[in-house]
Amino acid sequence: MSVITYLEKRASNAVLSEIEKISINRSIDTIKSRLDSYFGTELKEHFRFGSSTRGTILPRSMDGKSDIDYMIVFKDDGYTPQTYLDRIKRFADIYYSSSEIKQSSPSIVLQLNHIRFDLVPALSNWYQGYRIPNGGSAWRDTNPNDFNAQLTVKNNAELSMIKPTIRLVKFWNAQGGFIYDSYGLEKYIVELGFFNCGNQKDYLFKVIDSLNSYTEVQWKKEEIERAKKIIAQVRAYESGGMPYSAENEVKKLIPD
Repeated sequence: MSVITYLEKRASNAVLSEIEKISINRSIDTIKSRLDSYFGTELKEHFRFGSSTRGTILPRSMDGKSDIDYMIVFKDDGYTPQTYLDRIKRFADIYYSSSEIKQSSPSIVLQLNHIRFDLVPALSNWYQGYRIPNGGSAWRDTNPNDFNAQLTVKNNAELSMIKPTIRLVKFWNAQGGFIYDSYGLEKYIVELGFFNCGNQKDYLFKVIDSLNSYTEVQWKKEEIERAKKIIAQVRAYESGGMPYSAENEVKKLIPD
């Protein structure tokens, strides 16, 4: 197997299984029903957003922090973000008393057996988008659908190579102890140029080559430099006509 074939296989495997999808969808249907029952007319809408809607979420086997982002849009009663976070916390305590529940601004984290949910309170902006908590007392603007559209455009322009590349890079990031914030990493990749990239190896190596370790703390610098050294060695093996050694080397970057 060549390096390209190996990376293509790992990228195609870095997706939710049908069993995981069914389980997650069942949990989402339950949350929807319980939110409507508990809050009633206090809510304007609620919906899934984030990597699970973009096709870039990783299975839990590849990212232990993989989660489903779920936005809960309240009617604006003039309260602080913490008030709405507390409301969601009380909801979770009632319906999911046996599960781990904690606040991790801007969300309430609900840890189920098969997946983690980030329940994010929000208010509608009168013009477009939403406001989500920026700490316990302030709001910040967001529009979760904007980046989805940007990613789709980029993926289409790059022959559908961006989403599998994101999944591989996010797997490397998780293996390395989360050097980067996952959402920020996705945005970084979408904004990169991929001139002369034609296969999965080119795209993955382009991202790693572009990473700058100078502003990172020491352990993050070491992880980034390690990845760059692995890539350099893969290229050296391939140039020397040693494809099996190159494949074994790339597995240090993207384990099987």
